[in-house]
Amino acid sequence: MQVKIQSIHFDADKNLLEFIQKKIDKLGHYYDGIMGGEVFLRLEKAQDTQNKIAEIKIQTRTGDLFAKRQCKTFEEAVTESAEALSMQVKKHKEKVRGN
Repeated sequence: MQVKIQSIHFDADKNLLEFIQKKIDKLGHYYDGIMGGEVFLRLEKAQDTQNKIAEIKIQTRTGDLFAKRQCKTFEEAVTESAEALSMQVKKHKEKVRGN
């Protein structure tokens, strides 16, 4: 699956990019109608330790799905976003197949 990863105001390392790609690729196991995705990684300038934000948008044939999480690490934020998207993908699949 084609995934565009954008890290805003910093450069993501190779390990993080590979981690994200694996998480997004797993979503394809739930639904074959996923055409691609975009991931945005941002550092919030807050004093809080949970200042890493991951936003994931998945394009399907019939619409887009989106999840955003803010955590202590990018890996944690991506994992939580991917889990939220997996539930959305499953519901979306059932909705599309039900029509």
